[in-house]
Amino acid sequence: MLRVILSFFGAIFSWVVTAAFFAALTVGGIFWIYSRDLPSHETLAQYSPKTISRIYSAEGQLIDEFAEERRLFVPIDEVPDLIKQAFVSAEDKNFYSHPGYDLRGILGAAYEALASGGSSVRGASTITQQVMKNFLLSSDRSVERKVKELILAARLERTLTKDQILELYVNEIFLGQNSFGIVAAAQTYFNKSLTELAPHEAAMLAAMPQAPGRYHPVRAKERVTERRNYVLREMWQNGYLDQATYEAEARLPLRTVQNGDFPSFQRQLPPRDYFTDEIRRQLSLEFGQDEFFGGGLTIRATLDPDLQTEAATALQQALEDFDRNRGVWRGTGETIAPEALADEAAWRGALWDLRLPRDIPGWRPAVVLEVGASDARLGIEGIEEAGPGHWLPATDVQWARPQDRETGQLGPRAQVAGDLVRPGDVVLVRAMTSDADGSFLRWTLRQVPEVQGGFMAMDVNTGRVLAMQGGFSYESSVFNRATQAQRQPGSSFKPFVYAAALDSNYTPATIVVDEAISINTPQGLWEPQNSSGRYYGPTPLRTGIEQSRNLMTIRIADDIGMERVAEYAESFGVYDALSPFLANALGAQETTLFKMVAAYAMFANGGERVEPTLVDRVQDRRGRTVYRHDQRVCQTCGMQAMPAGQGPVIDTNRERVLDAVTAYQLTSMLEGAVERGSGSGVDLPVPIAGKTGTTNDAKDVWFIGYSSNIVAGCYIGYDQPRSLGERAFGGTLCVPVFNAFMREAVAEYGGTEFKVPPGGYWVKIDRLTGQRLSDDASGPNVIAEYFREGMDPDWLAPYVVAGFGDDVVILPWEAGAGTATSVTTSTGETRVIPGRTDFGTMSSGGLY
Repeated sequence: MLRVILSFFGAIFSWVVTAAFFAALTVGGIFWIYSRDLPSHETLAQYSPKTISRIYSAEGQLIDEFAEERRLFVPIDEVPDLIKQAFVSAEDKNFYSHPGYDLRGILGAAYEALASGGSSVRGASTITQQVMKNFLLSSDRSVERKVKELILAARLERTLTKDQILELYVNEIFLGQNSFGIVAAAQTYFNKSLTELAPHEAAMLAAMPQAPGRYHPVRAKERVTERRNYVLREMWQNGYLDQATYEAEARLPLRTVQNGDFPSFQRQLPPRDYFTDEIRRQLSLEFGQDEFFGGGLTIRATLDPDLQTEAATALQQALEDFDRNRGVWRGTGETIAPEALADEAAWRGALWDLRLPRDIPGWRPAVVLEVGASDARLGIEGIEEAGPGHWLPATDVQWARPQDRETGQLGPRAQVAGDLVRPGDVVLVRAMTSDADGSFLRWTLRQVPEVQGGFMAMDVNTGRVLAMQGGFSYESSVFNRATQAQRQPGSSFKPFVYAAALDSNYTPATIVVDEAISINTPQGLWEPQNSSGRYYGPTPLRTGIEQSRNLMTIRIADDIGMERVAEYAESFGVYDALSPFLANALGAQETTLFKMVAAYAMFANGGERVEPTLVDRVQDRRGRTVYRHDQRVCQTCGMQAMPAGQGPVIDTNRERVLDAVTAYQLTSMLEGAVERGSGSGVDLPVPIAGKTGTTNDAKDVWFIGYSSNIVAGCYIGYDQPRSLGERAFGGTLCVPVFNAFMREAVAEYGGTEFKVPPGGYWVKIDRLTGQRLSDDASGPNVIAEYFREGMDPDWLAPYVVAGFGDDVVILPWEAGAGTATSVTTSTGETRVIPGRTDFGTMSSGGLY
């Protein structure tokens, strides 16, 4: 009997051993099969996660962030123990003891699934397994993926330390609200750093990985609170918290940014604008999209926040004033359904969902709730309803005529609010306040102008762009008109023609004939005109640029050759290739404001090449500098002590694009354009040189001007070019923008007289005739001109630029005092040149 029993149990044991052997062989075979062609776990040792690239102002203030995944990497030794304990308790309490997988947890999960018939299935993945799934495997639920996960987890544990694995996990994990990693999540949910988090806040973060898409702190507040308290209980049971702390933290309400308990980190950043978006555009090309949006770059911008605000305000004011003076109301074109107007929550929600510009200081989106006999009641975003409500009075609409958005037809001038708006119309409004005490007066309608423009300012010596505004509002149009819009510069291009002339043996006193020109072209007869429609006879070069004489400019370009003009324009970077047509001497070929402002900077700094930049320095995620704009060498910075009264000596190492004497001569003449020409509206406490530009039919108007250290430029025009009207000029539209900006810039950066370079000498001349005067001459028309050494004009028989068939030219002072001389022009017409009179009166070269 005993033998039978022993034989029976021996057979069972043999079967069990055989079954175990074959089971082990099968499992081993499965693991061997799946272990082939697995991704390398060793690549995680060089892990570089996608992290946020951040832009800082010149003063070190965070002004923008760019990221595909909002993540800020943090080394594990900088993660507080409280955070580590929360995640370990929530996800893998045996993390520090298992070999990469938790066999007891796997068996327990399997038993629970079998016991419930599959209705209760819980995960048993360790943190190590989750790291392998997130980095190297897919997220599909399959036996194959689970087996691969176990194999890789075991391998990873032999390659990295526990802390290194945890570092990968806490920086990679998605925690909802577009937050990847614990640092970004702490900012997103609490606007706090990791060291500032309380236990219940750390527990909430650790609760999120289970279901980040469903655990919304507002919509699923109770569910998130329950999960948070579960994590707190696990932390207590694992010995990380005492019971009193656990119970106190679990009683606390769930407080988050999303529930309005903390200010939003994102809302504390300035709204994105043209400046940072242009950095994004340029650096994406330089470093690549992947590196810019995921490389964790630290970018130090050249931006001066105060000047950027002033640039935006000045341009916006000019554009709005022009638009409002047209007296046309277009509105936003958006409406809210009438049935939503009776429910405040409904219309506020509908208003919030509309894509409207919210980056214009003082402006607010609003909806017309009702229209009365004369006024209209408004519901305003961000302003609570109070008392009788908010009303738009009839007096605020009487400036405008409504325009049909489909046909473009204008209606009669509005008399009451109902003539412009209807219930459900979405509008933009601003609070009008008293200039005396700032008290509220009434709400007033606003609209984004049709007319657009650009503005840019930069340091003339370093190329650092201090401010850039690419349009009225970034949120209404992201197209950057300072860098992307190709426009005709008009007369603002003329200084490059004059620079080429001054380097071609011209002087500021060279006489150029200002008479009619007719040129046969394949397109027909071209007869350019001065803006005044008049001719002024022989005139000094200085007066030609001060008064922006088109015919003189064409004669100069013809005399020195358009190829020479093109060479200069391309050398200054205004154009990549300027077509050598005479019309282009008047700024007919398109370029950008960005290029024009940078080119004018070279006039201001004495003729040295300067490359404009929006970025001072770029550092990678490890703090290594990968780009630096300023490559100048400080020759004395290594000295232990600087000599008394001496500043650092900087070797610019810059290419010279224009002779220093020529640059000063041109600057002096452009000062005259500001003092006596079309830029005479400039009103600043420091010397300013500059030039306006107004194209045919006033489709574009410009002004670019500079002090001794800052150059700034503005252009205004419609995106689809059309006339701005008869009264639109660079001096009337752009000069006020320049004035407003430069008043702030001069207050911050100052300004001096323009530096006179060596290599020249002074001669007094009559600026209206070009005649040389005695050294002691004085009067309103007397000006001291700077001549290049070796350039000694023959004052009795000066070089005269005539061209186009002029045979005889009578110089202004040859006409004789008190007499008049008849002159035959190149067109065969007879012109009378009045005799030269005393200083201060009109003559042939006078103002028009």
